Formats: sequence, C-alpha cells, structure tokens
Amino acid sequence: MPAYRSAPAGKSDLPVVLVISEIFGVHEYIADITRRLAQQGYMAIAPELMLRQGDPSSYADMGKLIAEVVSKVPDAQVMDDLDACVAWAASQGGNVSKLGITGFCWGGRITWLYAAHNPKVKAGVAWYGRLNGPVSALNPRHAIDLAGQLKAPVLGLYGSADTGIPMDAVEKMQAALATGNEAAKRSSIHVYANAPHAFHADYRPSYREAEAKDGWQKMLQWFNTLK
Repeated sequence: MPAYRSAPAGKSDLPVVLVISEIFGVHEYIADITRRLAQQGYMAIAPELMLRQGDPSSYADMGKLIAEVVSKVPDAQVMDDLDACVAWAASQGGNVSKLGITGFCWGGRITWLYAAHNPKVKAGVAWYGRLNGPVSALNPRHAIDLAGQLKAPVLGLYGSADTGIPMDAVEKMQAALATGNEAAKRSSIHVYANAPHAFHADYRPSYREAEAKDGWQKMLQWFNTLK
C-alpha cells in the first residue's frame, strides 16, 4: 500500500498523525497537509486506502469514482490498513503511544471510525465526515453508532451550509457524544455558520479561508495532547 510520509529531518520519537484523504486519494492537497503537520513536529502519514479497489486519480467523473471505487471499499479493510500504517510508523521510529488521526470528507468519517477502533489513538480531528447513512456489509456501522465506543476524543469540524451533512445529523451526533463514554464526553463538534462542505480544501471553490485557518488552529490545539 503506497503512502505519503512527511517528518522533520533528523528527528525521532515523533508523535504520529494519520492523514486520511477525501474520495480523491492522496493528491497534492493531502500531501501538503502531511508536510504542514511535519512542520509542527509530527510524523504524518497519508495512505492510499482505496487503491485495492481502484486508483481515484484515474477518474475525472465523481459519480463514477464513487460507484466504481469508493462504494466498494470495506470499512474493515480500511481499519486493517491503518493498523498497518501504525505498525510501520513504529518501525520507523515514530512514537505510536502518541497517535493522532485527521481526515477530510470520506476521511472524516474514517477518523470517527478509527478513533473507535484502535485504543492507541489519543486524539482525532474529523473534517466534515459523514455521521450516519445506510448500513451494509461493507459499512456496517457509522460514526453515530460508535459514539459511545470512542477510544479517544474527537473534534468534529462541520459547516452549517454542508448540503451532504444536515444539521440534524450533527445535532444527533452531539447528543450521542454527550451520553457516551468518557472519550465521547471529551469530544466536541464545532459548526461554522454558512460554511459549505470541504471548506478546508484550498484547491476547490468550496474553500473558505477564514474557516479553514481557524479549523487548522483548532486541530493543532486538539493535537497538543500528543506532544
């Protein structure tokens, strides 16, 4: 499984952050996220989690990409592949006792799931990740189903103008966190008024500079527990 890794030169025992891409895979925007995190002192790893089903970079049509690749990626496969990334990071001198995860869109959903999967995770930041949806063999549970099983607190960053994630889903997730376990109660969701989906994606028309910068600072503060 290919992955893009960034880390400060000549340093070891670094806290590790997994960076989970949107449906488009690990392109330049995601690679840049890892470099920005490396500049903050992290070993940041962005794995190509969909490549077993197909190459997202080979698709120009989003609907076709979702139908032929994204919809065929099992959650269990993703969890196993992320576990492999953590093991690899440990073999390369990363400090996986200080493990964080962040993801965008599709990767935001995976962030919630992995924070409920791996007890090594200490903090997660989910950028506009889907919270609920249809249940299937490939996607047996969603974030709202796992709110009470989180192993680490997650910060959710959402926009009130996101047409794909309605505010009632966000409110239900907030209620589920409030009645969940300790990690759930320590979790938080911040909603940016009038921000659309993908407001952090600086290569897309949805980009909102103020919200993106504020969310980035909130993420860094959330990850301070890893330092």
